[in-house]
Amino acid sequence: MRHLLWAVAIATVSPTPANARAQRIVFGDPAHTVPAHPARGSDSVRFSFAGEMPRIEKGDVQGARPFFVSIEEAPGTYRVAVTLGGSLASDTTVKAELRRLMLLDVGVPAEGRRTVDFLVNVRTPEIVGGGSVQLKAPRETTAEAVAWDRRLTLEFNGRDPAVRDITITPVSVPVIYLLGDSTVCDQSGEPYASWGQMLTAMIGPEAVVANHGESGESVAASNDRGRFAKILGEIRPGDLFVVQFGHNDMKDKAKDPQAALKYRDGLVAWARAVQARGARAVIVTPMNRHSFVAGHVVNTLEDYPEMAREAARISGARLIDLNAQSKTLYEAFGEQPSLALFKHDADGSNADTTHHSPFGAWELARIVASDLAGAGLPVSAAVKPAFRSFDPAHPDALADFHVPPSPNRLIMRPLGDDAHKGPL
Repeated sequence: MRHLLWAVAIATVSPTPANARAQRIVFGDPAHTVPAHPARGSDSVRFSFAGEMPRIEKGDVQGARPFFVSIEEAPGTYRVAVTLGGSLASDTTVKAELRRLMLLDVGVPAEGRRTVDFLVNVRTPEIVGGGSVQLKAPRETTAEAVAWDRRLTLEFNGRDPAVRDITITPVSVPVIYLLGDSTVCDQSGEPYASWGQMLTAMIGPEAVVANHGESGESVAASNDRGRFAKILGEIRPGDLFVVQFGHNDMKDKAKDPQAALKYRDGLVAWARAVQARGARAVIVTPMNRHSFVAGHVVNTLEDYPEMAREAARISGARLIDLNAQSKTLYEAFGEQPSLALFKHDADGSNADTTHHSPFGAWELARIVASDLAGAGLPVSAAVKPAFRSFDPAHPDALADFHVPPSPNRLIMRPLGDDAHKGPL
């Protein structure tokens, strides 16, 4: 993974608004011809740069390469309003925290400005009532530390990305809590992505996505590490709990013949626990691997997809059958073309059969978003209109997909694909 050098931002913070925790970060100073420096000793706002430093003009920051802004914030949900634009024409993509896609290709003409807002959830490992999530070291304490610190981190990417100011305001909205494995979690670097970090771009300002998934996890492991306890301590009426496991859980059958039933019963217990808090639960069946025979996808997950379906029936949770719909999706592309959903280099040499490319993650997120929109849940209306329907039998074209790659790149594969272990 590429290491990025942190530096103190050239920024000013406006007087405190009525809400004492709200703040505005202004890049440059419109009243002067040179940027204004922050107060001496201040480190509440920091930059990092991928490659050369961006230009810092009068009232804007613009770069030919991605750059990052990190602002100290307490755990919670924040409405982030970014005013984009600079001296040159720009197309800006914004990702938050650990590569959660927020805004895609927002175009602004030279010397123009456009303000767009989105919601970001900030968290720390502490669990309500005591204890902390047992983070995986060094994975979550180094490469993924940005997902657990007391900071709100934004990545500005695209063609000459440009930002003029950022206004951050704490808000209280329904939370969509995600829990899952490496196919759900916020992957920390290219060339991997998961549907959970694409779903954020498909949810409007009425709700926020909080992704608590982690690579290599199972139902049992997420219990042991306190991941579910973390969510249960925070979930409230009107919130939504979306859970997808199975890829790692199935490995337990070799040593425990009751493993599949324990997996099912674990999902049932979780769904009932969040429902007792007044929240709603959605159980997602694990998507298929890239496993074709004679032109058709075959199941490699044994009885785990059916166990997830049973868990939804027993608990009364909603079901998103991503297993069935991923089969439709992959077969719509065909065996070789569908490698675009998985492959991680131009020549396909680093493809695996489990983890997805950004394009694959996007297509799976579209399935999840569409099903959430039609589920009749309190947060269903939060799905943006453009993503409320999707037919996996008629997927998007690869040529139409473009999310600028983040500068950080993984050097180790995500946990969970035993057939492709070790470095990339």
